[in-house]
Amino acid sequence: MNKNKYAAIILSAAILMIGFTVIVYLFQQSKHENIVISNPVINKITNTKELDLKSIIHEAEKNVIQIEGQTKDSTTTGSGFLYNKKGDIITNAHVIKGSDVIYVRTADAKVYPAAVVGIGEETDIAVIRVPQLAGEFLTVEKEKTPEVGDEVMALGSPHGFQNTVTLGIISGKERDFAVDGFNYNNAFQISAQIAEGNSGGPLIDRNSGNVIGVNSVGTKDGTIGFSIPIKDVIKQIEIWSNKAQTDELDFASTSDIISTKDPKELKQDAEYLISYFLDSIELRDYVNAYTLLSSEMLSKTSYAEFRDRYIDFIKINDEKPKSMATDSNQVKTTLKVTIETRSKKEEKPSKTTYNYTFITKYENDQLKIFSIAAEKL
Repeated sequence: MNKNKYAAIILSAAILMIGFTVIVYLFQQSKHENIVISNPVINKITNTKELDLKSIIHEAEKNVIQIEGQTKDSTTTGSGFLYNKKGDIITNAHVIKGSDVIYVRTADAKVYPAAVVGIGEETDIAVIRVPQLAGEFLTVEKEKTPEVGDEVMALGSPHGFQNTVTLGIISGKERDFAVDGFNYNNAFQISAQIAEGNSGGPLIDRNSGNVIGVNSVGTKDGTIGFSIPIKDVIKQIEIWSNKAQTDELDFASTSDIISTKDPKELKQDAEYLISYFLDSIELRDYVNAYTLLSSEMLSKTSYAEFRDRYIDFIKINDEKPKSMATDSNQVKTTLKVTIETRSKKEEKPSKTTYNYTFITKYENDQLKIFSIAAEKL
């Protein structure tokens, strides 16, 4: 009996020791392992980060449009932005009110005719449509209400000297007033300047990159601007957009405005197109830059070859361009460009300065880059 009793005690002790050893081993192992939690809400929070300012501006400019409303006696210039897949553009009613013909110019200097989809009588909001621009658009913030102190960006017409981006904050809310027959209710007051030509452009939240308002008016001294909250007008905008049938809208002819271009305006268009091309390269938006080339250049260079040509470019600093209109449809532009590139052999990037020469002209009513030549200095 005593032997059996001692054997049982020894066996129990052995089992306890083995169990304790296993527990200690598992504990030590768990300290070195990463615990993976499959939770989309947590992933969304941990992956959220503030977007790069220059990238937000570049992406937004693709969808910010210059608008020209023409009558027999005058031309009104303003801004707008694409907000859906139909090619519908939100702008201010005062930008297009009374216009006989409406044209738009995109960030890459393309020109298209537009037709009115809807226009407010008392609210300074309008929608125009350009079917050729159907596709990409800016995201409109329909739910979030911004607060005083939130950082914002006001974007204007992406064309020549009128291409403006101003930074600021929401400095006030619920501002009510009337200007030129339009009632502004619950408007945002912003410190970002709204200059002439900015009317109708988007007010963008700095952190999300989403549109929260439509820039409408500014004070004469330029210190205060006012923007219509997009939440307050989006329902009416969507009613107009859903009701309008493209084949029933009235569009003008694109060729009319191109044929009346003066040399100065043609040179400004060319210089903006080139600047936009170089910005796209620097931001590694090779697809966008590639689309700015003429059909002849596209036929000679594949996208892969084009991308590989510029893929090592890190930073591009260009000086003021010099342009000369060689005929009614063609511009020769020269500029000095310093390019910082990755070096495969050295740790530090290398810098090289070139004299670039661009030839731009119209192809199928749109301005394109026909040749690019670089001379190393």
